[in-house]
Amino acid sequence: MIRLVIVDDDAMVRTGLRLILGGEPDLDLVGEAGDGRQAMGVIGDLRPDVVLMDIRMPGQDGLTTTELLLARPDPPRILVLTTFDADDLVLRALRLGAGGFLLKDTPPPKMIEAIRAVARGEPVLSPSVTNQVIAAATGGYEPRSPQARRELDRLTEREREVAIEVARGSSNAEIAARLHMSVATVKANVTRIFAKLGTDNRVHVAMRVRDAGLL
Repeated sequence: MIRLVIVDDDAMVRTGLRLILGGEPDLDLVGEAGDGRQAMGVIGDLRPDVVLMDIRMPGQDGLTTTELLLARPDPPRILVLTTFDADDLVLRALRLGAGGFLLKDTPPPKMIEAIRAVARGEPVLSPSVTNQVIAAATGGYEPRSPQARRELDRLTEREREVAIEVARGSSNAEIAARLHMSVATVKANVTRIFAKLGTDNRVHVAMRVRDAGLL
């Protein structure tokens, strides 16, 4: 069972998430909170595996709450749910160590799979979030960088295919289905891509793919 806590100041959002998640046999919604300060106590008491975290909340916002939670021993995974009206906030949450980002209007099946992926330790970015994070990080400029090309040339053909799927925001399970690979093989390819590009972050891989002109 994956134990979940929802943190969002909008009661309607919390209700909607309860309806979406309530019927899944492997998801256990153990609690919720309406702001960051309340979340600290709820999460400390209930020790969930995954927290669905809104960024913008009155009082203690989602960024501060994420930072405080991830500073604790054995912290939960944080899946940020956002309307994405503030790219800089999402980038800051990424740097703090959030495990994934989804738009609040993500279709329920994809949201459920994202929760499972984050619980397994797999970073998750919806495609639209990936694209906007890259655009925010590059100021909207789409360079064709010879250096990025050289870096991508270090990858095998299969690793390059995986890197392009990562840049599209695909999860490991989605990459496996599209490229007819096992999830374990996808994970191994992602690990090698990280090593060859000198990163441990899927967004950085996506930026290099974009800079190389492969999207």
